[in-house]
Amino acid sequence: MLNFQYKGISQGKYVEGEIEALNNSEAAYKLKEQKVIITKLIEAKKKKVEKEKKKSAGFSFGKGVKARDILIFAKQFSTMLRSGLPVLNALNLLIDQTSSPNMKAIIEKIKKDLEAGNALSKCFENHPKTFDTVTVNLIKAGEASGKLDVFLERIVMSLEKREKIKSQIKSALFYPGVLLTVAVTVTIFMLIKVVPIFTEMYEGMGVEIPGATAVIMSASAFLSGSGGFLSLIFFIAFVIGFNIAVKKNYGFRKAWHNFIFKIPLFGDLIKKSLLARISLVMGNLNQAGVDILESLDIAKSVSTNTVVTESLENIKKGVFSGETLTALFAKEKIFPPTFSQLISVGEQTGSLDSMFASVAKYYEEEFDTAVSNLSSLIEPIMIAFMGLLIGGLMLALYSPIFNVGAIMGQ
Repeated sequence: MLNFQYKGISQGKYVEGEIEALNNSEAAYKLKEQKVIITKLIEAKKKKVEKEKKKSAGFSFGKGVKARDILIFAKQFSTMLRSGLPVLNALNLLIDQTSSPNMKAIIEKIKKDLEAGNALSKCFENHPKTFDTVTVNLIKAGEASGKLDVFLERIVMSLEKREKIKSQIKSALFYPGVLLTVAVTVTIFMLIKVVPIFTEMYEGMGVEIPGATAVIMSASAFLSGSGGFLSLIFFIAFVIGFNIAVKKNYGFRKAWHNFIFKIPLFGDLIKKSLLARISLVMGNLNQAGVDILESLDIAKSVSTNTVVTESLENIKKGVFSGETLTALFAKEKIFPPTFSQLISVGEQTGSLDSMFASVAKYYEEEFDTAVSNLSSLIEPIMIAFMGLLIGGLMLALYSPIFNVGAIMGQ
């Protein structure tokens, strides 16, 4: 018996799943008996393919391949094909030119699979840890249209924009992260090493301790004793428990992913980067001739945010009921009104692919502006935070001495 994956409509609802049958015809007959209107029916080879992928480069070579290596490979491959080089010749040259051992091993495996008579897209598909579904589908489109070099250029553009967004987010988070780490480290050091010296001094002097100073001394005693170790254990346990809850509990994961978009300053930044990436993927796939349902499925894979993937799944299901993309995107709160309005123009003019590209460009520009504004805003905020934290700590420590000076002066 074989397994067949199906998608279809039953009693007005979108359904999908797997069914066992001897062949495609029997699978179709069984589904018709269940009153399922079939929209897609293919043999499920996923389990077998996954095993093959694990044996191949997916797990052994894919691990350790940097995004930069993949980008350089795609750029060089695109340039060589555009220059008129045959695919196998281009792969041979890339094997010689690639410095990364892991990337070289993948290219060698792709070349061997291609020489064995496999389609180029299938060769890439065997390395899911390195090449995502977007890349594989664009290569399929390039093979079908005879314009592989053109679609490889789109892959390069997509990878470049993805890396640009990642680097911008990292640079936006790096500065406040460093300042926050320094502030916390200095504070902990002072509480453990400096405050006990002041505590002994004030005990010997017998001066009155203000409330703020007493709180800092208590915190120092707690951290210097067993409380510091217990706090560390509690923090590690909390982080591990939180990660497990996010992975295992759907409701908790969705609530957390929804909260991420509401984080001041950073939430809007993350949201705009996701919208730009989804739009770019949808535009490339639509232009490559991939149908809208499959495009939505692939677009889901570019986001790990549950709120976004759930919204895209709702849109995909809504397509079966005959609703327009404009109406479906407008229903989902994660997509701003501007998004659905731009999609509406694309539907009305019949140029949905170019409109998705325009949406991507719009949100990329919005993202760039947001990063620029954040960078100029975060510096004074973090400096003020460090000043208040460390300055307030020092002021609280020295305030009993000021009180002694005031008493002696009377």
